[in-house]
Amino acid sequence: MRKARECWNFIRALHQGPEAAPAPQKDSVKRIFSGIQPTGIPHLGNYLGAIESWVRLQDEHDSVLYSIVDLHSITVPQDPAILRQSILDMTAALLACGINPEKSILFQQSQAKTAKEKQNGTMGLLTYPVLQAADVLLYKSTHVPVGEDQVQHMELVQDLAQGFNKKYGEFFPVPRSILTSMKKVKSLRDPSAKMSKSDPDKLATVRITDSPEEIVQKFRKAVTDFTSEVTYEPASRGGVSNLVAIHAAVTGLPVEEVVCRSAGIDTARYKLVVADAVIEKFAPIKSEIEKLKTNKDHLEKVLQAGSAKAKELAYPVCQEVKKLVGFL
Repeated sequence: MRKARECWNFIRALHQGPEAAPAPQKDSVKRIFSGIQPTGIPHLGNYLGAIESWVRLQDEHDSVLYSIVDLHSITVPQDPAILRQSILDMTAALLACGINPEKSILFQQSQAKTAKEKQNGTMGLLTYPVLQAADVLLYKSTHVPVGEDQVQHMELVQDLAQGFNKKYGEFFPVPRSILTSMKKVKSLRDPSAKMSKSDPDKLATVRITDSPEEIVQKFRKAVTDFTSEVTYEPASRGGVSNLVAIHAAVTGLPVEEVVCRSAGIDTARYKLVVADAVIEKFAPIKSEIEKLKTNKDHLEKVLQAGSAKAKELAYPVCQEVKKLVGFL
């Protein structure tokens, strides 16, 4: 009874905070840039680890660019027809998740580069982090939202910006990382590994467009442990803690409140609670994706308009770099 009372007091305190402050003004100084590969429909980890924060950032900043990085994707063999469809599918998914072309520039990486730049990009394709750095610097980005696994790549971007500035004068902002609040979403079948589209175990990864039945099955088969209580102990109970983290993220509740609300529920039942929360979160997104995928012309127009805006930002940067190094 005491534990239940403490949980209730905690939950009640959360909802008795001060009145909400007025919405902050957009930041017009920062320029946010990030990219995502067109490798099929995003999964739960993509959404919680990146896309959800992208939606928030476009509401907080005046200058935001999101790129579908198709040039990155061809560092491994691709079927051209499948790649073209994957680009449109990713566009539909991003729009359905809340990316708004009126608030941010959503564009296809290869469309925002001139033919000459594409020819000069061959080495970038062979050295993936260099291509990534070129994308960030091309738009004079100041901040890049990244997950923990991308921090080292960002250090290379910073080194390149600083090296250029040291030789040619202060030109590029040295971009800073914005770490996403959600830690890595783990595989449902292997809590020590990151959730991945390429996981051979089809039960390991939840995609945004999975049916309710598929989502229930995947969570029902999620690996946990032999303790029935729901707790959040990532170091010792990775599987259950991953479910708690997912539950908290899709409901917008603190981890502590999720654990409190789950008191008395065994892990078998809790898996279904989490599955229901994920289904509820993704239902409107899934419906909107299906609707958008039927309108190929609209998706292409969104990418064309975004690519035109991205080119406008990139062209003067390219010209100034050429002048600084002596090409013009």
